[in-house]
Amino acid sequence: MKFTIQSGAAEKQRCDCAVVGVFEGGRLSAAAQRLDIAGKGFISALLKRGDFSAKAGETLLLHAVPHAPAPRVVLAGCGKQDEFKDANYRKAVAAAVKAARASGAKDAMVYLTEMEISGRDGRWNLRQAALAADDVLYRFDQLKSEKNNARKLAKIVFNVAGRALKSAQQGLREGLAVADGVKFAKDLGNLPSNVCTPAYLAAQAKKLSQPNLKVTVLEPRDMERLGMGALLAVARGAREPAKLITLEYRGGAKGAKPVVLVGKGITFDSGGISIKPAANMDEMKYDMSGAGSVLGTLAACAALKLPLNVVGVIPATENMPGGKAVKPGDIVTSLSGQTIEILNTDAEGRLILCDALTYSERFKPDVVIDIATLTGACVVALGKHPSGLLGNDQPLADDLQSAGADSGDRVWQLPLWDEYQDQLKSNFADMSNVGGREAGTITAACFLWRFTKKFRWGDYPGPWLKFMGASGCRGHGLSNRRQQRLHRPPRAVIDPLSDKSLR
Repeated sequence: MKFTIQSGAAEKQRCDCAVVGVFEGGRLSAAAQRLDIAGKGFISALLKRGDFSAKAGETLLLHAVPHAPAPRVVLAGCGKQDEFKDANYRKAVAAAVKAARASGAKDAMVYLTEMEISGRDGRWNLRQAALAADDVLYRFDQLKSEKNNARKLAKIVFNVAGRALKSAQQGLREGLAVADGVKFAKDLGNLPSNVCTPAYLAAQAKKLSQPNLKVTVLEPRDMERLGMGALLAVARGAREPAKLITLEYRGGAKGAKPVVLVGKGITFDSGGISIKPAANMDEMKYDMSGAGSVLGTLAACAALKLPLNVVGVIPATENMPGGKAVKPGDIVTSLSGQTIEILNTDAEGRLILCDALTYSERFKPDVVIDIATLTGACVVALGKHPSGLLGNDQPLADDLQSAGADSGDRVWQLPLWDEYQDQLKSNFADMSNVGGREAGTITAACFLWRFTKKFRWGDYPGPWLKFMGASGCRGHGLSNRRQQRLHRPPRAVIDPLSDKSLR
């Protein structure tokens, strides 16, 4: 897909499909007004008949609008004019691009990007439009022998006011770089676990290597020498060797403390000896989505040459049953020296993350943020819309919430009170790896908190459904949900371009 920017009047710009905004009550955007005037009131007359409600995310495809320079015109619903803010803007762009693609047009001119949004500028408009459009157009067909060769939308032109061209160009460049990182994460998540193994993740990380991005991969023998007993315990049942992948991006000042991102990389989660039910177990290939998010974020940082120091740490392994697999009741010693009684082998993510968090200390981080598909309890607590957020530093948590609101990938903070720690007590070790059914997401974070006392830390947990774009799957049966996930997996690359910077 080719994305470009230009400035021009809607009634003069030739294209295969023109996309203009309409508000509820028949109010036309500036571009829609110009087409309506050229067409002698054709669009406004149609709206007066009640043919289009213009609710946010609704679209109407028109053919042969009088005197329009495009054979197709898509009316994109923007909702109520006084409520046209971030969310409705994203909805309108995504729905409009989807409609333009379905129309059979080979190119589209999108005029939504010239509309004003309270508190936003042209740079933000273009960044978000690029992300929304790329998300809608994403398809994963790498492993299909027959590709869909039907006529496809090949070019999208975003129209902006002439005075906003410079900032819009910067926004588009940023948006496309982040979108490429998101696609990278999506593709990794969609690959089956017999392809996307720990070794495959390591190989993909090495492909990102460049002068300002150093990649290192530790093998099981290296982790054993270090004393990563928790991570290696999870890997014991698997034949695929575990990997600890680090990516060090140095774009900031020499000596400046880095932001460290830790991504859970369970390339397949059977549950181990505490094996999961057979239904939907194929979807446990998505349990490496935290790792994919870190890889995508580092790729975007490098592509944009951001003036930051960022380190990615990815513990990668399978969680499988087997003769050597860790068993309920086993006790292991983590890299930190703390001992853990493993009561449930399906609570494995926190075991690989705790060693990765301790390993992060060597980078002398400013902050550490872990990203994980950490417990289905999160979707029970919060639903499919936000991800959970926990941490030991409130200013960092505030920054993450602001960044989530800015990027549209929202989070909700959960408590991390001392009272929850009692649920992790063990009679035989320093702690157990589960805290019972109550507050499962919180007790998982309480477990990780015990390994983060030397730095500012934020935990960004979400069920794998969140990372796989499950907001597009509500109300569908299993087969449709699978298809939705195939086409719309994660947005959950942390946006390195958020206007809200970390303190």
